[in-house]
Amino acid sequence: MQISLPHVSPDGRTVAFVGGLMSDFGSVGGDVFTVPLAGGEPLDVTPNYPGSFNGLAWKGTQLLASSLQGSEMAVVALDPQARTARTLWSGAVTATGSGDGRFVFSADGSSAVSVHETYEQAPRIVAGHLPKLAPISRENADFAPQVASRSLVWTNEGMRSQGWLIGPRNPRAGVKHPMIVLVHGGPASAATPRYVAPGNFGNPLVRELTARGFYVFQPNPRGSYGQGLAFTRANRRDFGGGDWRDILAGVDAVVQQAPVDGARLGLMGHSYGGFMTMWGVTHSTRFKAAVAGAGIANWISYYGQNGIDQWMVPFFGATMYDDPAVYRAASPIESIRNAKTPTLLYVGERDVETPAVQSMEFWHGLRAMGVPTTLVIYDGEGHAIRKPEHQLDQRRRTIEWFEKYLK
Repeated sequence: MQISLPHVSPDGRTVAFVGGLMSDFGSVGGDVFTVPLAGGEPLDVTPNYPGSFNGLAWKGTQLLASSLQGSEMAVVALDPQARTARTLWSGAVTATGSGDGRFVFSADGSSAVSVHETYEQAPRIVAGHLPKLAPISRENADFAPQVASRSLVWTNEGMRSQGWLIGPRNPRAGVKHPMIVLVHGGPASAATPRYVAPGNFGNPLVRELTARGFYVFQPNPRGSYGQGLAFTRANRRDFGGGDWRDILAGVDAVVQQAPVDGARLGLMGHSYGGFMTMWGVTHSTRFKAAVAGAGIANWISYYGQNGIDQWMVPFFGATMYDDPAVYRAASPIESIRNAKTPTLLYVGERDVETPAVQSMEFWHGLRAMGVPTTLVIYDGEGHAIRKPEHQLDQRRRTIEWFEKYLK
């Protein structure tokens, strides 16, 4: 496993940390473990906990932690000796705090401060004596909601998944809308609420899509945070398997519950979401348009091209040299003959994490199959597209692509 947020206890004898199958830098989630500072075997002090911890602080012999539990963030008191967990506060928000996690706690652990936001409510500072947290800032209070959102839960193959559906605030009665399925990166991560602001701030792509009549579905299938360590590990050696079936089951749930046209579906994502988009268009004809950002077409060639290949070993169970079959089985390029979906591809020229040649390989395969496709390589960009002019261009191309094929 990988570890994050190591903290030494006040008596200097024990280290507590969050451990799990983490991948993207800064994307933390797992169980809480302790280990003697002098060395020894780590002990999981939150076994079978139904959430993913993402913040940690010692308070005497006890621990205070933050966790993602389905659609909600929570503050949890942990007793590492008794291995018990008690929820002190929870809410359906995204919380941000310090480098140690999503909340900052007072010296005695009785009070906390954080920054909270939802899809409909702009970020605000909250503070108070646990379990009561109240806003103490009003700088963003005048920002009105731009979208409507709700959490959805569905079950597939005995596993419970959660996701977010974002749409227009005032959909026209009796009208079925096209929908974009937006898959998060990671693989170990989760889609959580981020304020959709007016203008070019805070989820501008989601804002523009909903303003043009699209619904946006952000699923958290197996492999995501929020349902416990076993759920996060459930796509190990199975990329594009159960996680993809969970996404399709989530789409079915949305179509049954919302005014969405199941014949006008789009698929997109970046990084692991880009891989899942490539996988989706080579394993389904359900989606009529797709946008794959910084995806992975061929895990065999990718292993020797990228600069961060060690993240893959815990997920695949071995290096590509020791078990090439599992890498090949998860490669979208192996199923390129099944592709029919018009697909826009984009990637940064200097992307070390998912090199541009992966998008080029997939683009080449789509062209060979006669599938409408466009490849955009952004000059000087890395894994994230950061230059404002490139962000605007990528967003414009994405919207135009979906409007062309879904409307």
